[in-house]
Amino acid sequence: MQYDIGMVGLGVMGRNLLLNLADHGFRVIGLDTDPGKVQALKTEGNRDTVDATLDAKAFLTAQRLPRAIILLVPAGKAVDAVINKLAPNLSQGDLLIDAGNSHFKDTDRRYNELAAKGLNFFGMGVSGGEAGARGGPAMMPGGPRAAYDRVKPMLDAIAAKVNGDPCVDYIGSGSAGHYVKMVHNGIEYGIMQLLAEVYDILHRGAGLTNPELADLFQSWHDGELNSFLVEITAKIFRKLDPKTGKHLVDVILDVARQKGTGKWTSQEAMDLQVPLMTIDAAVSSRDISAYDVERMQASKVYAGIGTNWSGDRAALQTIARNATYAAVLLIYAQGFAMLRKASTTYSFGLDLGTIAKIWRGGCIIRSTMLETFRTAFAEQPDLPNLLLSSKIAPDLARCHTGLRSLIASAITLGIPCAALMNSLAYFDAYRSARLPMNLTQAQRDLFGAHTYERIDEKGTFHTKWEE
Repeated sequence: MQYDIGMVGLGVMGRNLLLNLADHGFRVIGLDTDPGKVQALKTEGNRDTVDATLDAKAFLTAQRLPRAIILLVPAGKAVDAVINKLAPNLSQGDLLIDAGNSHFKDTDRRYNELAAKGLNFFGMGVSGGEAGARGGPAMMPGGPRAAYDRVKPMLDAIAAKVNGDPCVDYIGSGSAGHYVKMVHNGIEYGIMQLLAEVYDILHRGAGLTNPELADLFQSWHDGELNSFLVEITAKIFRKLDPKTGKHLVDVILDVARQKGTGKWTSQEAMDLQVPLMTIDAAVSSRDISAYDVERMQASKVYAGIGTNWSGDRAALQTIARNATYAAVLLIYAQGFAMLRKASTTYSFGLDLGTIAKIWRGGCIIRSTMLETFRTAFAEQPDLPNLLLSSKIAPDLARCHTGLRSLIASAITLGIPCAALMNSLAYFDAYRSARLPMNLTQAQRDLFGAHTYERIDEKGTFHTKWEE
């Protein structure tokens, strides 16, 4: 039997994607160095069109030409090791698809190295977790267009669907797929931090119980804040710990780890000189959470700072909903603005409307907002920022006062809210016709003769300020 597609790496994600393909009528074969994982695929697949092996040569021989092979191994050296092992035995025109979270610059390098050998290489972002891989993820493939057309029917079949549209499409050339997934993960960091801050204000600040929070977040999900992250947050507040009988969220350590994709997004945004204030704050918030011993000491040193909530809890919940809506919208706006700049800088050829379409379903940041964004970009393909869209501006005009009010409450309570604050700072800076950078220019010129520009005359100028 000649198999349609192969998978290297049969962990949960790889196995689930392969079984998803098999469910849609494709013949699949997997490769892994772990006999247990090979056997697990054979057992769960349990059909003639699913196979797995420990033998790389047998794996390649079993596939029809030109081959299509997905790699789902840890980012970094493992990806290069697999490529180096397979490449000498591949045929011209074969396609390798790295579906892990590789850094886009590594993807560019691999793309160029394999192109020189007549091989096609894709970086494909995959979002949706284990359940998404099995039931329908969102996928962001970037690389040679002709090679994409060959695997398009398979990817369309296994992707999540929204209104019948598959949540996958060709993203762009080179490392575009992994770049878009990186920004997706940055947006994910931002929204998660935002929701954590709103929870902290409502729970620690205003005393809402976990059941009350569960009902509140569920009502938000049932309304205009319909999204995967809001939905699972409501579920988290209901979950009880079988060991203690307490709500599980209350016995989880308050230290958040990270694998690096959020940090990559912030670092890359700084290189592009694109403001990504909320996502930067989310990365820093995870960093400071790791200082738990010092935080405990500081809480004793500065005991007594802040106040208890004494206002109307129902009114605060309404304010929190509007603040969350405004801040989430502003996080998306920052992410899409970064993609706009990156598309020009790296010649990716990104279509932001297509990206919004893909993100509507299957992925971690899926939200009903994305349909509005898709429509906005369809009507204005060159829209530089979502905040300039007539479809978005009325929502921000309606909700930004809630964001201001919630931040004011957090400040009074002494509760940190870096993502909320930075979302508002981004909005206020973006809508300001004049910023105080005239003073910054003057300072730089005074201490370093860096020159400055004028509002009434073209060119650069220098003043001897001390004379």
